[in-house]
Amino acid sequence: MLVSKPFSRVRRALMSAALAVTATVALPSVAAIAADPIKVAAIYTVPVEQQWVSRIDKALKAAQERGDITYTFSENVANTDYERVMREYAEQGMDLVVGEAFAVERAARKVAAEYPDTAFLMGSSFGPAQPNFAVFDNWIHEPSYLSGMIAGASTESNVIGMVGGYAIPEVNRLMHAFMDGATSVNPDVKFLVTFINSWYDPPKAKEAAFAMIDKGADILYAERFGVSDAAKEKEILAIGNVIDTSADYPGTILSSALWHMEPTVDRAIAEVVGGSFEPADYGPFSFMSYGGGSFVVDENLADPEAVAAAKAKEQEILDGLFRVNVNDTEPKSTM
Repeated sequence: MLVSKPFSRVRRALMSAALAVTATVALPSVAAIAADPIKVAAIYTVPVEQQWVSRIDKALKAAQERGDITYTFSENVANTDYERVMREYAEQGMDLVVGEAFAVERAARKVAAEYPDTAFLMGSSFGPAQPNFAVFDNWIHEPSYLSGMIAGASTESNVIGMVGGYAIPEVNRLMHAFMDGATSVNPDVKFLVTFINSWYDPPKAKEAAFAMIDKGADILYAERFGVSDAAKEKEILAIGNVIDTSADYPGTILSSALWHMEPTVDRAIAEVVGGSFEPADYGPFSFMSYGGGSFVVDENLADPEAVAAAKAKEQEILDGLFRVNVNDTEPKSTM
């Protein structure tokens, strides 16, 4: 067990209040028990408005508004600067550092080991590590499957275009789940798959989407920003990923698989406050059963029978009666 820096002051407050904080109690308002909000920093390699990062930022801001934490962040951090920024935050006395280690796994783990009194919670393709390196991921393959069901039932050309950032497990599994959902209701659907090899290049994603439309795609899976812009311009439908952009693209976003980082962030904060933070895999807190993922559909755009079928499958997932397959291999075009 990692004994975090705020543990002693929190213990005094807990003893005086005759309370105990554990991972199983309600998570909000931990600052009401702690003597002071804990200090949290986040490190992002992309702009904070990028969809994946924006979910982390939203959850941390909510915790700050509750008074549980103080929150600062660095965005657009180059991979070559990642170690330096991690060290700077640790040296500043941060209690918890949140980030993304996908391209800097070895470096991030090395730095974390040098600061055993700091808790690190990092997006990662790999497992946790002693003494203080916990991992998470956006496991939203379940709502991705459901959005695939909607897309498969809605396509008229039976061609769906899919534009992703990088072909890494975290992206691959969402795309495969979407494809599985689509083919479960429409075995004739075919897919065009392209990766732009960037986490944030809307113009490049948009051009890739245009190329798919030219090949007959009438629905686009928008894993990256820029794809929905192409769909809007060409007046076809798009499937959203991670965040709900339907307000920005009215009449374009057919369905979305949403990620909610709050269950993951709130659990980590509570464990740091309680002095019980351990290196663990927080990935399951992104599952629908924990409230970490959800499925939305525009019922004005989708067929009522398709919506009913997807919602019935959603309930099966929540009831533990259906498990979405996890496939981390790189998806390929099927036409």
